[in-house]
Amino acid sequence: MTPAIDPALHLALTMPKAELHVHIEGTLEPELAFALAQRNGISLPYADQAALAAAYNFDSLQSFLDLYYACADVLRTADDFRDLMLAYLERAAADHIIHTEIFFDPQTHTARGIPFATVLDGLEDGLKQGRARWGISGRLILCFLRHLSEEDALATLAEAEPHLARIDGFGLDSSEQGNPPSKFQHLFARCRALGKPVVAHAGEEGPPDYIIQALDLLGVKRIDHGVRASEDPALLARLAADGVALTVCPLSNLKLRVFPDMHAHTLGQLLAAGVKVTLNSDDPAYFGGYLNDNIRAVQAAFQFDAATWKQLAKNSFEASFASKAKKAGWVERVEVWFGGREGHDGQILCQ
Repeated sequence: MTPAIDPALHLALTMPKAELHVHIEGTLEPELAFALAQRNGISLPYADQAALAAAYNFDSLQSFLDLYYACADVLRTADDFRDLMLAYLERAAADHIIHTEIFFDPQTHTARGIPFATVLDGLEDGLKQGRARWGISGRLILCFLRHLSEEDALATLAEAEPHLARIDGFGLDSSEQGNPPSKFQHLFARCRALGKPVVAHAGEEGPPDYIIQALDLLGVKRIDHGVRASEDPALLARLAADGVALTVCPLSNLKLRVFPDMHAHTLGQLLAAGVKVTLNSDDPAYFGGYLNDNIRAVQAAFQFDAATWKQLAKNSFEASFASKAKKAGWVERVEVWFGGREGHDGQILCQ
């Protein structure tokens, strides 16, 4: 017998949505990694795709990052970055993502001798082709690696400045431990002076104070992760009152053992407090799935109603860096999509 389909889950999987927290290097699937390694004459330290996939067994953020940077070595040419982008966008289209804001880490590549322009050219070409093929709107957010020095990040910013028209924002990622947002105050002041919005990873493995630092010292427009905000009631109230969005990545949080299981995740607390939460996949090739996989896992644990999923979809667009007109149009698409499918109490209505 075919199992009954959860109507709210079906709506969530098929609703128009945006993804605001995905690292393009973290979408590198084993199959593509081996294909690019062969194309570039590189030997990976794994016998085959299965052996590489088996290595995705992390006990910390750092153990993940070690593998992440090793696999990134197969990315050498603009064509490689284009193909990586297209592979992600194809999966995004299948998940009904119509807008995505994508992180890239140029320091990961320039440190290996790959020119900054090679990375950007390839990613931009992929976005252009993806828009033509699947109609997906995309933006690029340059992330700085926080385990490196602020001086290194400033040097990367100098490399990026001739290409500012092609970069839509700046972010901060990599390991939080021992690398507070305060380490990068001068860098982010410079980014803001250039007229670009800024974001930062905070409150994943780092404490709630890192979220406060990101807001007060870096001037970020949204917080990536932020799941530990629930530990500080005053911060939680501030996020809700100020409409600061959190780009939450549930499967990533489980894979990196931020929470022991989905039922222990703070997602429900964040939503109950009125925080503008969005759902995202982070590094989906490594963390067990793309956006709709995260939605399935969340629904299995929390059994959200249609109204909650509608709000999450609207949040994803409202928290984006798109124009007000674009955001309003996308939110209207969400309203139309859910129109007639839910009652005032958020329950699914029979059609």
